[in-house]
Amino acid sequence: MKLSCSNTYTARRSLLSLAAAALALSAGAASAQTKTLYIGMNGGVMEKTWTEHVFPAFEKANNVKVVVVPGTSSDILAKAQANKDKPQMHVMFLDDGVMVRAIGMGLCEKMKPSPALNEVFPTARFKGDMATGVTMGMTGLAYNKKMFSEKGWAPPTSWMDMADPKFKGKVVFQSLSSSTFGLHGFLMFNRIKGGNDKNVEPGFAAWKSSIGPNVLEYIPSSAKLSEMLQTGEAAIAPLTPTAVATLQEKGIAVEYAQPKEGSVVLMVAECVIANNSEPALAQKLAEHLLSAEAQAAGLQHGNQIPSNPKAPAVGDDAKARLKQFGDYMKTAVVVDWDAINENRPAWNARWNRSIER
Repeated sequence: MKLSCSNTYTARRSLLSLAAAALALSAGAASAQTKTLYIGMNGGVMEKTWTEHVFPAFEKANNVKVVVVPGTSSDILAKAQANKDKPQMHVMFLDDGVMVRAIGMGLCEKMKPSPALNEVFPTARFKGDMATGVTMGMTGLAYNKKMFSEKGWAPPTSWMDMADPKFKGKVVFQSLSSSTFGLHGFLMFNRIKGGNDKNVEPGFAAWKSSIGPNVLEYIPSSAKLSEMLQTGEAAIAPLTPTAVATLQEKGIAVEYAQPKEGSVVLMVAECVIANNSEPALAQKLAEHLLSAEAQAAGLQHGNQIPSNPKAPAVGDDAKARLKQFGDYMKTAVVVDWDAINENRPAWNARWNRSIER
């Protein structure tokens, strides 16, 4: 029996409707399978580098979206602690000292064994593999190259240069309570004055008659520093070679100086957050971020010094940065984070009360 034109049209229309419905269901199912992982980390250059050059490969391979929750290490730790029973993030990046605190609070779960974990520097692996360094660095001194040149000043060579009277009102120092850079600078000053990581009395006693009078402003993070260097407000400040290289790429006349007393080793570490909603995917992301491929992209696009020595350096600039990093590490010192974290709340309160008041 032949179908009429009208019946044929109706049949075709029905088939097209069924096909469209099937496609819609398929697209909906695919969309439903796309999961989201939230990672806490510093905003700015780090967020831009990882979002644009590191996460996409992982997202494509795993049908997942990685979303950054930006903030300082202290901010991220506070968020993780506040949501400990029902984590809102899956992975977090913290400065090494803050990461030790996070582990002590039970916020991290043990990282699963992987080839990438075995490749990183042994010093980047935290006790029990509860966290792992992703980027390596150190805190030394940054100085305003334009100002130094105009004034005829020699580049700084010591932490104590910040106490030189010629820098009165030109030193910018990060707050002890919110910045690892500021903490490192204070601890090195304290050592020079005869203290150690368990005894900071010499540092507090000498600050007001030494570096203190030269400080223009205590800032919560280094974000404002680039502006202060550009306007000529800042002459010198504690900072890392990575941060200095990033400022240089923006056209800011700034240089890094390695103090003769040594810089302070600073890692940005990652941990998988305990009890998160996607434990397997979170572990997979953490493993990817330790891979040579991911860390090579971090070095190439964000001046991030890799913790994985197998990460290839692309271009002469990257190779030069890695060589320079190795030279700086020869005199870099490691602080006692267990002692520091035990006493830091009291130090922060004292600093805020007697230094920044």
